[in-house]
Amino acid sequence: MLDPADWERLRALGHHAVDDAIAFWQGLEAAPAWTPMPDAVRARLQSSLDDPPTDAEANYALYREAMQPYHSGNVSPRFFGWVQGSGTPTGALAAFLAAVMNPNVGGRDHAAVEVERAVIRWSARAFGFPDDASGLLVTGTSVANLIAVLVARQRALGAAVRETGVDQSTAPLTGYASTATHGCVARAFEVAGLGRAALREIPVDDADRIDVAALDAALAADRAVGARPFLIVGNVGTVGTGAIDPLPALADLARREGLWFHIDGAFGALAALAPELKPLVAGIERADSLAFDFHKWMHVPYDAGMILIRDAALHRATFASEEAYLKRRERGLAAGMPWLTDFGLELSRGFRALPVWFTLREFGAVGIGAAIAENVALARRFGGWIADDPDFELVAPVTLNVICFRYRRPDLTPAAYDAFTDDVVVALQESGAGVISGTTVRGVRALRVCIVNQRATDAGMRALLETLRSLAAASP
Repeated sequence: MLDPADWERLRALGHHAVDDAIAFWQGLEAAPAWTPMPDAVRARLQSSLDDPPTDAEANYALYREAMQPYHSGNVSPRFFGWVQGSGTPTGALAAFLAAVMNPNVGGRDHAAVEVERAVIRWSARAFGFPDDASGLLVTGTSVANLIAVLVARQRALGAAVRETGVDQSTAPLTGYASTATHGCVARAFEVAGLGRAALREIPVDDADRIDVAALDAALAADRAVGARPFLIVGNVGTVGTGAIDPLPALADLARREGLWFHIDGAFGALAALAPELKPLVAGIERADSLAFDFHKWMHVPYDAGMILIRDAALHRATFASEEAYLKRRERGLAAGMPWLTDFGLELSRGFRALPVWFTLREFGAVGIGAAIAENVALARRFGGWIADDPDFELVAPVTLNVICFRYRRPDLTPAAYDAFTDDVVVALQESGAGVISGTTVRGVRALRVCIVNQRATDAGMRALLETLRSLAAASP
């Protein structure tokens, strides 16, 4: 029996934990954005199978002392390092409630499945997909992109590919994405048995958008040597600069060539929820599949990604199988067709949909869209400050919420400048004053500020810029 011997003692601990959590959120402004973990603290987290049992209070005390102060930073209002949502208190509560129910959402007939179906329908409508489109909540866009590649592969090769696998030795399948595309797309090609070399990397223009003319030429060249183009990947918010590919032109080209059109919209797709930003993602509704994350710009707790597929029948045919021990029924708990496991890789699946559902109902598309629009407006203001500042210079346009810029050091060689830039990034992180990342834009090492933070403010961004100036000026 693993239930507590004393329920009232657990109740008291739960109340204490909730009070501490609220105090943690309320204190984020004054706390360091990130704190390096000392080796002595790391050692406290190690355990052995021979250790005696410890009670819940002692384990919670260790969490408070050795884990919570050393969080990854993304909950802080001064986190601008990578594309990571900052979360919401209600989302955390929903994640707790999901764990209380503890359902396996691979299928069968129960409430958690219906909640996920409701989230899928909401997503389809939000992005202009038909109501009968299929979808699935997954760990994140990396898995969502893999599912899209597998469905596109099934369309190109037919049902037999599930039995015989892929033969790339003759008439190989080829896919196309820009050089700015996230590396998980190439990894999806590897996992799908196509190989990284089957993904053609197409050059980008000065705004990091795919060169459609170069893409058209690559398609013709591959067809001329007997390859079989099958997939075009468009970006809505590249990870490096936040660029958005010309979606209507890609959709037109995919239709003309008979190719699957997939969009990696990991964070940028959700810009569609803001009326003033929706024109930037025009054409997203023409995709055959769309991948995005709720745990980024919607601030749902990790992890919660989504894949949407226009052709639900093809999607199910790519994954569905019914073993004897998974027999579906018309009645009883084994009813509820189709099971969600028929649309992806996992049979055992957590209740990812509940935090999404709570967030959607609490803030609505209007509230979420307003928060996204404010992030973009703040990014554009920050970009304006950089453009007007004699110590800094922009190295890429500010399309959405990513600002890539440099501190002016004409005395440094390119190699020395790269090291200097990375040192400034680390110095900022270790100071606790904020978190940004570094990136390379067309061969230039740059400071990268990414505003996916519902707690960000103008004052905080001003302070960040001044701290960067001080650290850069003090660096040799």
